[in-house]
Amino acid sequence: MNTAATLGGSFTTAEGLTLTRMGYGAMQLAGPGVWGPPADRDEAIRVLRAAVEAGVNHIDTADFYGPHVTNEIIREALAPYDGLHIVTKVGSVRDENGGWPHARSPKQLREQVESNLRTLGIDALDVVNLRVGGGPDGHSPVPGSIAEPFGALAEMRQEGLIKHLGVSVVDDEQVTEAQSIAPIVTVQNWYNVAHRGDESLIASLNEQGVSYTAFWPLGGFNPLQSGTLDAVAQRLGTTATAVAIAWLLHRSPNILVIPGTSKVAHLRENLAAADLALPEDALAELDGISA
Repeated sequence: MNTAATLGGSFTTAEGLTLTRMGYGAMQLAGPGVWGPPADRDEAIRVLRAAVEAGVNHIDTADFYGPHVTNEIIREALAPYDGLHIVTKVGSVRDENGGWPHARSPKQLREQVESNLRTLGIDALDVVNLRVGGGPDGHSPVPGSIAEPFGALAEMRQEGLIKHLGVSVVDDEQVTEAQSIAPIVTVQNWYNVAHRGDESLIASLNEQGVSYTAFWPLGGFNPLQSGTLDAVAQRLGTTATAVAIAWLLHRSPNILVIPGTSKVAHLRENLAAADLALPEDALAELDGISA
């Protein structure tokens, strides 16, 4: 079994909450379009178990993946979650057409929290992120107050349904507003070698001891195209994905990454990226990439 030392190290973001910087994102365990069951449920279970056996101690999920599909697979594969932290998110649901409408009223959020508890088979959720943004691309912050929905989650934290809170797809002002209501342990935003709008936020969170979870190291639904990234990968004899993940882990000690896959072989490739040493000339080239 690998240790945190070979998974990019670990980061303690709250008392009793130390996370390996390499996590696993479960979104791809659902069917096409993050809808319905996977083509190979047994392989999905093998992927989850292989991640934990390799030393990963946190799984990122959401009950609206599927919907309910990924949480149910996680429960079958990993319950009772000994030493494992499950990080979920609320703020959206799925409609009958596979859309992702916002659902952020206090009543809707409570229903989502209770559904996560039920499908994961637990009494309290380790970390719940309030997913906020949207925008033209669907994955960027949209300015505005988040006091009501975040306050609703803070109440559920006081009730013991949630242990820790985070926010996702938010701007600096929304992070500050959330922190004025209740402590947060993580911010989960879109950040990679070519999408760097959160540089100052990452630095500020690092000073506060708060983790920053970077999703989409290679652009997600709109894969980034970078000749520089490809050239560095070729020169180092590895993949662009590995270089992009290694760059994130190098960037700041509070950055966590949650690459997802539905194949064990691909999972092992992703985890190996944590051990990839990027020489100074490669870092200089990568730092020069812009969106």
